[in-house]
Amino acid sequence: MKLQDILTKRILVLDGAMGTMIQRHPLTEADFRGERFKDHPYPLKGNNDLLSLTRPDIIKDIHRQYLEAGADILETNTFSSTSIAQADYHLESAVYDLNYQSAKIAREVADEFTKRDSSKPRFVAGSIGPTTKLASMSPDVNNPGFRAVTFDQLATAFKEQARGLMEGGADVLLLETITDTLNVKAALFAIQELFEEIGKEIPIMVSGTITDASGRILSGQTAEAFLISVAHAPLLSIGLNCALGASALRPYLQVLNEKAPFFVSAHPNAGLPNEFGKYDQTPEEMASQVEEYLKEGLVNVVGGCCGSTPDHIRLIAQAASKYAPRKLEVEHV
Repeated sequence: MKLQDILTKRILVLDGAMGTMIQRHPLTEADFRGERFKDHPYPLKGNNDLLSLTRPDIIKDIHRQYLEAGADILETNTFSSTSIAQADYHLESAVYDLNYQSAKIAREVADEFTKRDSSKPRFVAGSIGPTTKLASMSPDVNNPGFRAVTFDQLATAFKEQARGLMEGGADVLLLETITDTLNVKAALFAIQELFEEIGKEIPIMVSGTITDASGRILSGQTAEAFLISVAHAPLLSIGLNCALGASALRPYLQVLNEKAPFFVSAHPNAGLPNEFGKYDQTPEEMASQVEEYLKEGLVNVVGGCCGSTPDHIRLIAQAASKYAPRKLEVEHV
């Protein structure tokens, strides 16, 4: 059954944080290097996406834990797998393999669970992060006209990533944690170009990030303005993730619910980080807050971002099973 068809029938559950789960493992520099990168002249520890190549056993286990908790959609371990982000580690040459292998790993685990229960098919979302650079803002306060990256550079990087994800077996592309609308416009342009080149299309999900109580993403747009800026693309869904906890995200989801001609998604953080950068919100607290979205019929896809674990996703999935998905009304279109 197609993802689009299932979304009209029930709320789908996205998995939780990959980084939070990776941090549970006492990994060393050697784990990130493996055999392939053992002689790489630069430090690699902390490059979590690399573990898909050097410690695929860890990534597979994390995927399995989320599916066992009730997730319908797995995100690939590719949040930073663009040439722009990997330039920090001098690993631009490994980008295609990072995306292809990460998608392949998630595909294998998803298929394994689908075979166990064909009534609950599992899907793979190719995770595409915002990169480490902004296209519409200057990183230099003394030179507001300066840009660290161009639209064309972003498009080239996103196209390479999307190709690897699709060829590795992703069912959908998830552009997430968007802080600069121009970055996501470059990604959408690149993906459409790729679709034309290869003669194949898969659904696209877009998820922005409201950075603070101003209700705006980092490049200055409100939730409604962000929606309008990407609504030209044939999206499967639009949503919000990261930065804020579930309660703080709710008013902005209400805006998307009222205005979006697409399905709506949300994967908030497990609350806000404490002074040590850790997330203290319990699975029960997070699920209770997410349930408010479900009661109001605001979402079609729900999951967790930073700080969330399989325990959080398990309770969110249980809550989601009790409610109907947001309806795509004719007047939204």
